[in-house]
Amino acid sequence: MNVRERLGANVRRLREAAGYSQEAFGHMSDIHRTYVSDVERGRRNPTIDVVEKFAVALKVRTGSLLDNPAELDAGKQVDG
Repeated sequence: MNVRERLGANVRRLREAAGYSQEAFGHMSDIHRTYVSDVERGRRNPTIDVVEKFAVALKVRTGSLLDNPAELDAGKQVDG
């Protein structure tokens, strides 16, 4: 899984866990819904500013959006 796919998987997992639609999440992060969809599918290479907007809206550390989702789900610590 490449970094764009990891980011997308984490955004989708956290967004859905919070109960946000892509539309609502887009409003919260000031990013268009179709861009959110593209990021979640690994089709976009967002800037660090966009990643930070996602993290703020999801109330997580910015860097955590780049962690391996399988390891996060298993409760493991990720070293980069």
